[in-house]
Amino acid sequence: MKRASLVLTLALAAGLSTQAVTAQTLKTVKDRGMLSCGVSQGLPGFSSPDDKGNWTGLDVDVCRAIAAAIFNDPTKIKFVPLSAKDRFTALQSGEIDVLSRNTTWTLSRDTTLGANFTGVTYYDGQGFLVKKSLKVNSALELNSASVCVQTGTTTEQNLADYFKGNNMKYEVIAFGSNDEAVKAYESGRCDVFTTDVSGLYADRLKLANPADHAVLPEVISKEPLGPMVRHGDDQWFDLVKWVLFAMVDAEELGVTQKNVDDMVKSDKPELKRAFGTDGNLGEQLGLTKDWVIRIVKAVGNYGEAFDRNVGAGSKLGIARGLNQLWNKGGIQYAPPIR
Repeated sequence: MKRASLVLTLALAAGLSTQAVTAQTLKTVKDRGMLSCGVSQGLPGFSSPDDKGNWTGLDVDVCRAIAAAIFNDPTKIKFVPLSAKDRFTALQSGEIDVLSRNTTWTLSRDTTLGANFTGVTYYDGQGFLVKKSLKVNSALELNSASVCVQTGTTTEQNLADYFKGNNMKYEVIAFGSNDEAVKAYESGRCDVFTTDVSGLYADRLKLANPADHAVLPEVISKEPLGPMVRHGDDQWFDLVKWVLFAMVDAEELGVTQKNVDDMVKSDKPELKRAFGTDGNLGEQLGLTKDWVIRIVKAVGNYGEAFDRNVGAGSKLGIARGLNQLWNKGGIQYAPPIR
């Protein structure tokens, strides 16, 4: 019998719950005094450092929210930049506590990597970036095109499926990192660059003349992006999951960074539960009663984080679209805090 199985068997025999046996990540994070968060190597709007090493982005804010919920301090984080190839190994090995790196939720990733997705931070889809000088207005006009793509992502399979499904030929020019693929595209080594549409808007900002390039209208895949945690620790899985849900629920409840102190005084039952003035829901997650207040004060609600990083208040200027709340025409939805 493997040692882990023996420990679990003995613990269960002693009357301990499975959760008590496996709930170790939160304690590790608290003992360390810092959250280790895996992010990209630099994708504007999602996870990108400035010249002083300060990280910003939607994926970054998810990690800051987790740190705020645990420590009441969103700065207690070590950001670990990871390539697409190395991101899962870093999570599996324990180098990071959570992977928040524009990663698509798929069945194979959910079942073969020893990890769980905790929710969807951004509903995305794959698209194409082309030079306007090519005078291409549709992806269906890309027959015989050369396409720059990053390896180790879902992008390659989507690309193959799309071209095969439309009886078109193409040439793949693959690179180990996103930046290498973008540079190759800009230098003319390929006709087209493909990745998630959000990434196309972000990468276009890196080009010398962004206005000379266009994102084609076709979206060829479903790419629900979200954080991942390791299998085997349900307490940590629940915590990370509900931090994201709290951001979404806060927006639905109208709670913002600016008004949270006033909203705490509300007598509305759903707000009292969220703020911890009624019940002990935060403590059930291993957090304090004011966990939602900590999150909103640190990063705002989901809508605020979206607008600041990728939406109307950012350089990317991406419309909310599917990422709008469910009651405002989108599909962003979180279970209730009760």
